[in-house]
Amino acid sequence: MAASKDAPSDRRGESRHHNWWLHGYAVFVTCAAFCLIIAGALVTSNDAGLSVPDWPTSFGTFRMPRMVGGVLYEHGHRMIAATVGLLTVILAVWMWRKEPRRWARWLALGAVLAVIAQGILGGITVLFYLPAAISTAHATLAQTFFCILIALVLTTGRDWRWGEPQVEEDVTVPSLRLLAWATTVAIYAQLILGSLYRHQGLGVMPHILGAVGVAGLVVWLSTRVFSHFLAVKSVTRPTALLLGLVALQVFLGIAAYILRIEFRDAPQPMPPLVYVSTAHVGMGALVLATSVILTLQIYRRVAAPRKLAAPQEIGA
Repeated sequence: MAASKDAPSDRRGESRHHNWWLHGYAVFVTCAAFCLIIAGALVTSNDAGLSVPDWPTSFGTFRMPRMVGGVLYEHGHRMIAATVGLLTVILAVWMWRKEPRRWARWLALGAVLAVIAQGILGGITVLFYLPAAISTAHATLAQTFFCILIALVLTTGRDWRWGEPQVEEDVTVPSLRLLAWATTVAIYAQLILGSLYRHQGLGVMPHILGAVGVAGLVVWLSTRVFSHFLAVKSVTRPTALLLGLVALQVFLGIAAYILRIEFRDAPQPMPPLVYVSTAHVGMGALVLATSVILTLQIYRRVAAPRKLAAPQEIGA
């Protein structure tokens, strides 16, 4: 029996009913994860990483410490992380019970493993006094976890299925799919460079050069999309959003660098720098997430370019 409109089929031929409650809960968990990224950025921006000097306890006990000064940011970050971890486990269990697509269930399990590893890395950063490499891995894994959740939100949506008709692409090098992947990887690498700079593991110049490269790739990708796929709204909309977010991110990065120079002799982190630096981190997460969405939509709606047929030999 053919699948009805209410039970679309994915590319594996599995029919499924859209679960509004599951999709809405995935959106909720993703928003909570974004709040966790902001909370982590506030810890670094306020130099509060060792305000609670032990882990998993807080000042030698599991009782709630006084939420004042840097403890508010550090212990608050831990509380939000624990909450997001619990919410993610619930999401994974729900998907394993109600989601028929095997790959989606495994993706949800990947989110659980990522948030567990994230918590362990966060503890290690405290136990070893904020080493730059571990702190950067902690921040990078947070972005990975967020992107997994974004993918779950997108693929549990009512309109998502892999069996959509695809628009054919002309033979172009690189292909739009490859260019989208390259852009996403470049953004991810740029976030790593930014994290290394924030944790004093690297100077600012690699991050600046990375920003130039990312901006160039985003403009190139956007030009290709708007030139050849203007009618494919599921591709053009995230492309336009990505362009806007990157422009805003560049502005925040310049502002953060200027403020860092202005307040370099300040005895403590100054509020303007804290706010702008935190916004810069949050915007970076949104840029990466939007690029992931765009890449998935391109794979769903744009066919891979056909290879040129080999020229036939001329007969005698």
